Amino acid sequence: MSRPPLRRAEPPWPTAADVAARRAAGWRPYPLDSFVLKVHSRCDLACDYCYMYRAQDTGWRRQPRAMAPATVERTARRIAEHLSAHGLSEAGVVLHGGEPLLLGERALTRTVETLRAAVGDGVRLRLSVQTNGVRLTRQRLDLCGELGLRVGVSTDGGRAAHDRHRRGADGRGSHARVSAALRLLASEPYRPLFAGLLCTIDLANDPVRTYEELLAYAPPSVDFLLPLGTWHTPPPGLDPTGRRTPYADWLWAVFERWYGAPVKETGVRLLDDLMALLLGTPVRTESLGLSPVRYAVVETDGSLAQDDALRTAYDGAARTGLDVWRHSFDTLLGHPGIAARQWGADGLCGRCRACPLHPVCGGGHYATRYRRPTGFANPSVYCAELAELIVRVRRRLATDLAGTVRRDTGTARATATRRPAPPAARETPTLPPIASPETPAPPSTAALEAPAPPATGARETPALPATAAPETPTLPATAAPEAPAPPATGARETPALPATAVPQTPTLPATAAPETPALPATAATAAPALTVTAAPAAPAPPATAAANTPPRTTPAGTAARPTARADGSRTAGGPPGTGHGCGTRAPMIAEVG
Repeated sequence: MSRPPLRRAEPPWPTAADVAARRAAGWRPYPLDSFVLKVHSRCDLACDYCYMYRAQDTGWRRQPRAMAPATVERTARRIAEHLSAHGLSEAGVVLHGGEPLLLGERALTRTVETLRAAVGDGVRLRLSVQTNGVRLTRQRLDLCGELGLRVGVSTDGGRAAHDRHRRGADGRGSHARVSAALRLLASEPYRPLFAGLLCTIDLANDPVRTYEELLAYAPPSVDFLLPLGTWHTPPPGLDPTGRRTPYADWLWAVFERWYGAPVKETGVRLLDDLMALLLGTPVRTESLGLSPVRYAVVETDGSLAQDDALRTAYDGAARTGLDVWRHSFDTLLGHPGIAARQWGADGLCGRCRACPLHPVCGGGHYATRYRRPTGFANPSVYCAELAELIVRVRRRLATDLAGTVRRDTGTARATATRRPAPPAARETPTLPPIASPETPAPPSTAALEAPAPPATGARETPALPATAAPETPTLPATAAPEAPAPPATGARETPALPATAVPQTPTLPATAAPETPALPATAATAAPALTVTAAPAAPAPPATAAANTPPRTTPAGTAARPTARADGSRTAGGPPGTGHGCGTRAPMIAEVG
């Protein structure tokens, strides 16, 4: 079956030779445990920010409208083959598009039944569908319940915020239909199917009002998505100098409202993941952290693709030249673009590796790093925004932890005369892992180093500490040439803070923090000592994939700890297939009951 050739615009790093050198040094890829199936390649909305139909890539025009039964069957067999070869007993599958509900109820049923039959009873398949909500009726929700499909919905808030972008081809807004579908999904008996909401950030919308409008549907989780953009096509309103950080300000206002609530109202995946990383817990997402990417995309014609978000970089950026008819998923793991996103810190440019924040921000989403001529070997276009948000959240957590210790110490003194002293003094909690005596300067106009895999002695998926250790492997000669760096400074159900971390005082307004504070080596004066630890190494591939923990509402003043996976990462719930509006950004497949 013929496939269009790769365009010559492919970035210079990494190359097939880089992947071969790393394999020779002992690196082995992590098996895939999540699969995004583009069951329909068209949509019944015409959102003006859509990366699928309005970005650089026009490949969707050449795709069949729907995935044929033979393609579904072949894909299901490839998934079963891959899971069996790697001893995985569960995996996630997102039915995606376009708009997947355009597939029709009969074809949707056949697709689910084919997938389950292929993997057999020995594999737990977690299935979900990501929809714009326009076609989500009671009848279709009944079908999703019968098929064991969880449902994630894309919406941007109230009527004005939603209809500004999410309109039909006739220009009419879709809010009324989507809102009715969400009220239905949030009600009994359908609420167990509710996976969560995706919301693309629009700086024109008030952040707190947007959050509360989404909260009205009582979602188990919300994922706020940074609009996709690159250094050549920056996101709307982004300050290229980094002196202003409007996206960090927007998310900080949401954080203050969400974090300061007396009880946990919902999960906010980006913020939950950020706090988990600051507290030393790895997360499974591509937007933050250094965990290896372990999902693949299958187009309607059976071709294997990388993350859909890469369509914003250049035409053909997501294409691999592989397909389910001729190639296994193991073959896909050897593609340079897939491999580089499993290398942890070694997959970042030199400037990112030198920054103490890189274990948390992870260099930003891979698609947002694109810049000619160095391809993806750059910091994210959101570098200054992510750095500002990380510093603010970290300072807030450190202050709260320090206050908790002071309160506990005062209580201990007051009761010392009534009971014996404890055998050992209570330790002051610390926030791993990004503290540094001196924070290096953020990206400037200096040249970027293009990363490359080590030639010898590499660990399986090393994650470098904030400062390179002597044994850090050197970059081979195949590294890409140096290129200008980006300007100025620059950062899913989900972890929550320990019970002691919930603030007991009123939250500060979004403007309380300085507009562009320096990245501190330590927290505020009241904060506890912050330890310097290395970035968490990428976990070894698990024998089985762990189920995600469903959302929980916790009592006032408490919060649930993240549940550890077999590979060391924490679990997360929320919308299946997180992406730009309705995309496939690092899918965190929610568990089906």
